[in-house]
Amino acid sequence: MTDAPQGPKALQAPWRLEYLEKLGKAEKASGPPKPGSGSFLADFWTTPELDQPNLVIFRDAQGMILLNRYPYANGHLLVALGEPRPTLLDYDPPQRAALWRLVEVATDLMQRTLEPQGINFGINQGRAAGAGVPQHLHAHLVPRWGGDSNFIDVVGGVRVIPGALDAMWQRYAATVRAGGVGNA
Repeated sequence: MTDAPQGPKALQAPWRLEYLEKLGKAEKASGPPKPGSGSFLADFWTTPELDQPNLVIFRDAQGMILLNRYPYANGHLLVALGEPRPTLLDYDPPQRAALWRLVEVATDLMQRTLEPQGINFGINQGRAAGAGVPQHLHAHLVPRWGGDSNFIDVVGGVRVIPGALDAMWQRYAATVRAGGVGNA
């Protein structure tokens, strides 16, 4: 007897087709690939003209707030300084203060846009700690609601994200346009 995973072999998500087709068209229209820095965060920092396709919602002189392309929950935000450094202590005290200030701005933005019942804050420093981009320290803000993790996670072994990234970007962007974000 084996302990094979239980649950469906496939999860039907027909709304994803439009998203995938848009990605294919955007990729074809963008031309040949350009060399990157190895950190998508550093690349996004240097291309503010691509903020919407890169899901960047807010930026100031020190850093940016963007949607996580692979969210744990709808509205999952990333906060990063423009200058990539691998550890918190590689930043000097004013830079660490700027990072925390952006976390505060992201918190205000998330609370005003989504009104979550809770927020998980996290920093994964180093690959062994779960950092997906270990060369560019960043913070995660994950909005939470009672019941947002339910039977499908446990029984199906799959997380369901009910909203599209572009729609979530529009929601956050509307809050930024309404004003007051980053001014507190």
